[in-house]
Amino acid sequence: MLLSATVCHARSVPPLEGLEALRKGFGGISDFTAEISQEKRLSLMKRTMVMTGTVRFRKPDLFYMELNPPFSSRMLLRDSVIEQAGPGGGERNRIMLPPEQGLKRWIAKLADPVTSLPEGVGMHADLSGGLYTLTITPAGKGQVKALTISFLEDGTIRRLVISEQNGDRSVMTFKKLRRNVGLVDKDFRLE
Repeated sequence: MLLSATVCHARSVPPLEGLEALRKGFGGISDFTAEISQEKRLSLMKRTMVMTGTVRFRKPDLFYMELNPPFSSRMLLRDSVIEQAGPGGGERNRIMLPPEQGLKRWIAKLADPVTSLPEGVGMHADLSGGLYTLTITPAGKGQVKALTISFLEDGTIRRLVISEQNGDRSVMTFKKLRRNVGLVDKDFRLE
């Protein structure tokens, strides 16, 4: 009986409420760094790869991820341009996302109170205890099929799930997240 009293069930909340909670929580964050564990399932493989590493983010449009061996790689997202580098600064890959899927666009939307849902995207939101889960599904034929972010009211991200049109899926779990640490440009280089 005691166990059932402590279990929190997710309840659906209006997507506008979930988006506004993300905006408010994220509003006080200028940058963050965190350790991550990532599960990556490529559509061509039958098994899931588990990786660890670090991530860095700085408003308005920089996201950096570095993975540890044996899957060493580095990735930099600058607005709608993804650059990837293999171990030791090896071969680089560049992917251009459609402008409407750029990071700067989404961060700009979080600057003002949310009074309506963005056009061209589907959204669903849940709340369980103090944990919000917001799923965003962009319309169109871009790389991203769905983005699911789980976060606390203070903006602390716990989990990010990216589902791609080609069937690939990444699940990132964030640990030891530190906010407003003063990240600078050199923290976002692939070299």
